[in-house]
Amino acid sequence: MNKEEIDIRKKSPIKIKNRKASFEYFFVDEYTAGIVLTGTEIKSIRLGKASLADAYCVIIGGEIWIKGMNVSPYFYGSYSNHEMRRDRKLLLNRREIYHLSEAVKNPGFTIVPTLVFIDKNGRAKVDIALARGKKLFDKRQAMKEKEDRREMDKVMKLKNRL
Repeated sequence: MNKEEIDIRKKSPIKIKNRKASFEYFFVDEYTAGIVLTGTEIKSIRLGKASLADAYCVIIGGEIWIKGMNVSPYFYGSYSNHEMRRDRKLLLNRREIYHLSEAVKNPGFTIVPTLVFIDKNGRAKVDIALARGKKLFDKRQAMKEKEDRREMDKVMKLKNRL
């Protein structure tokens, strides 16, 4: 990821994160994919009414799909409102899909969505990661590091006040 891509993510008004994913998995490789949405879905995402909590990606017939992504129905939508948890197609290059499909064949690897954001052109994008599951001791280590960082921040704030 280059500096321009990072700036786009920082400036995006909508950032829907999958916080559970970083706790459950080590990220090996990351990709940014477009997502095929209907009219009311993009409106709901622009209002921040989406969740990646139980979402995952699968490769079916040379295409990559996101399953379990919750996009709440648009409040002002009429009879043409969308389903909340339908499968949505992701847009990646053939080469990237091939790389992911080969990597997922190895045991312990999966594809998880990590972030949904709006790019500078107003399109919804999804960051997906090739991930390897963490063991229980890895999770404990991550929790300990997080706790240590919080403790250090508290000490620094107290030090700056004095």
